[in-house]
Amino acid sequence: MDYQTVEKAIFQRGVEWDIDPTLDRINLVMDLLGRPQQAYSVVHITGTNGKSSTARMIDALLRERNLRVGRFTSPHLTSIRERISVDGEPLSEERFVQVYEDVRPYLDLVDQQQGRLSFFEVLTAMAFAAFADAPVDVAVVEVGMGGTWDATNVADGTVAVVTPISLDHVDYLGPDIESIAREKAGIIKPGGTVVLAQQPLAAAEVLMRRAAETGATVAREGLEFGVAHREVAMGGQVLRLQGLKGVYEDVFLPLYGEHQAGNAACALAAVEAMTGGDEPLGAELVGQAFAQITSPGRLEVVRRGPTVVVDAAHNPGAMQSVVMAMEESFQFSRLIGVVAMMADKDVAGVLELLEPILAEIVVTRNSSPRSMDAEELAALAEDVFGTERVHQAARIDDAIDMAVGLAEDTGEYSGAGVLITGSVVTVGDARVLLRAAGPR
Repeated sequence: MDYQTVEKAIFQRGVEWDIDPTLDRINLVMDLLGRPQQAYSVVHITGTNGKSSTARMIDALLRERNLRVGRFTSPHLTSIRERISVDGEPLSEERFVQVYEDVRPYLDLVDQQQGRLSFFEVLTAMAFAAFADAPVDVAVVEVGMGGTWDATNVADGTVAVVTPISLDHVDYLGPDIESIAREKAGIIKPGGTVVLAQQPLAAAEVLMRRAAETGATVAREGLEFGVAHREVAMGGQVLRLQGLKGVYEDVFLPLYGEHQAGNAACALAAVEAMTGGDEPLGAELVGQAFAQITSPGRLEVVRRGPTVVVDAAHNPGAMQSVVMAMEESFQFSRLIGVVAMMADKDVAGVLELLEPILAEIVVTRNSSPRSMDAEELAALAEDVFGTERVHQAARIDDAIDMAVGLAEDTGEYSGAGVLITGSVVTVGDARVLLRAAGPR
């Protein structure tokens, strides 16, 4: 099989957000494969926002300790191969095909016995198999959605990380913070350690109750670890991090926003929790690991003149962090927005957060069939921005051209910028159109 054939076969299994609350199929695949997820230590990550960035940071810290690391994240920006990485690199097309062909007989068997495996279940099986075959020392695994019924939950994480929880995927995870936190708390396993980012009180209560029930050791941001100090710097920020085992001074993080500093603190605590003993990781190791961090599609500058920033924020919790970071780290005299969002998201809530920082907004649709129609999005935007500040384009390439033109036409060439946001798919489309370097 060639790569395009394999990719098509996987996508034909449906959409990844269609959750069936059972682990029976993926457990059977794991049994047939010899339980590959038990061949290495696992750091398991859930939460609403910040999962992929935190996974990348944990990956970098572990590799700086000379460990071989596998990383499984979702969704992807431009290529499905981005989801499964070994040694910091996505699987090559050739290797991706090999892994699929290795697991395919077992997928077919489960399809026949238990019903058709989903898109995400297949990728999860491939990731665990690829990591065992590599072999890796540690797998950093991000849930697809939720926790308890997520296919990745066939692994028992030595460390569970819960990034900030807010309302999202309410049709699948529950209508309130407590319900969502209860679903995500399922990755906390007996005898493990759980690293908790700062949480709403309702979420914190659920997570702490689960930790008590399982006997998990708890590390909480703001108590056992956290960001002691941060300063905005050229190209990112400089941090003083209070870890579980020491203080790390003058850590440069080439990412923008207070939320990324919090992600860095959680990543550091997670790796410290894995190491055993009381010795800190070492200031040089931490500094070198964080200095090389990238987080594609997260406040990423993809063009200069005018500056174009892309961010995959798709819910109010994430967009609040983006707005704060834009105001803190970018000194735009005039900012134009390009927004395309999925129809099932809190679109009005996101637009209300963007309104204070955008001079004008161009609404469009992305390449997903779930994307809200541009006319419907324009109507919602006009309610928030007023008619004169809202522009509409049927296609995202036209929307980007329009936004760049609006930025350049102001006569404030050096001070104008464009923010493209609203969805991972929106950002993926934009990165392809703007020929940004592929994620690693």
